[in-house]
Formats: sequence, C-alpha cells, structure tokens
Amino acid sequence: MANSNVAKGLTPVKHINGSPWNGQTHMYLIPSSDGTATFVGDLVKLAGSAGAAGTVVAGQDVEGMPTIAQSAAGNTHVGVVVGFLPDPTNLSKLYRAASENRIALVVDDPTVVFEAQEDSVGGALAAANVGNNVEVIVGSGSTTTGVSAAQLDSSTAATTNTLSLRILRLAKHPDNSIGTNAKYEVMINLHQFLSTTGV
Repeated sequence: MANSNVAKGLTPVKHINGSPWNGQTHMYLIPSSDGTATFVGDLVKLAGSAGAAGTVVAGQDVEGMPTIAQSAAGNTHVGVVVGFLPDPTNLSKLYRAASENRIALVVDDPTVVFEAQEDSVGGALAAANVGNNVEVIVGSGSTTTGVSAAQLDSSTAATTNTLSLRILRLAKHPDNSIGTNAKYEVMINLHQFLSTTGV
C-alpha cells in the first residue's frame, strides 16, 4: 500500500535515549514586526532580541522572553513549534498570522526526536540514507488546521554537516514504508543550543 501524503512539519515523538517526549516546552515571542505566518510543526530560530518591558501578550508579561522567527534551509534552529497561547481576540485561530504578537510553545530540547515526511521530489529517500543529514523545505501551512506543511527535502540527503536535520530511522507504522512520502524520525542537526557561538 502506498504511503499517505500528509505533510505536517515536525512532530516530537521521543528523546534520543528512547524515553517518551514529556510535553515540555518553553514560551517564545513572535513579534508583530515579523511578517511571516507561523504554524504548528514549523522549525524556528532565535531572532536576536527579546520582549520589551511593560509588554503583555495573551496575558503574559513578555519582558526578556526570546523572540523567534520561522526558520528555513541553511538556518540554525532553536526548536519546533507545537502550539500557541490562545489569542483572546480569536480563540479558534490555531496558527500565528503574519505581523501579530503571538507566544509560541517551542520544543527546544536538542535531544528530542521528531517525525517528518519526505517530499520525494527528485526521488525518494533510500535505506542507505539513514544516518545522513537532510535539509528541510518550508511549505505554506494551513490556516484552517494551523498545521505546518514543512517536509524533508529528499534530494539533499548527504553527509554534509551544514544540513538542518539528521535522519535516524524510518518511523515504524504499519502504513509506512521506504518510498514516496515516507515518514522518518529525525533530530535537529543544526541546533542553536549545541553551538558555542551566541546569536
């Protein structure tokens, strides 16, 4: 049976030692100066600033809260968005719209393993690519579900150390096999908390 084509960015599944991901996140501010919409499952990077004194977003004092932005291929990432604090003006909005202050809940632990789908453009990943690094493709997330459309860029799999993600293994599901639109377990290879250089 063919793999389903359901791109949803990166989803945390466990830690590298095999223990379950316990749901822990940190709050980060996406400031209104950022004109890019952000979705659950998107990779994000530190934006080099923090919330200002006296600023309150969704009932939270954001003074000193690190700012982030959606990241893409070639960036060093701080983690993956798994949710947002509710928008008091629109409780049904599940994503962060462009140019608004929104607090994102981010999995920023560099030991967390994520699951992601490959795009299979230019050919699908092969068994020999397990252990390689791979780049991410940022898609247009859904404003209805709030879910990211990011995928693994299959054609970039290589030993290159500047690629964003490390392929650990095929995600073991009865409906998942090596081939088009396969889902893999990955870790962030370029993580800002594993670097010795500050932002």
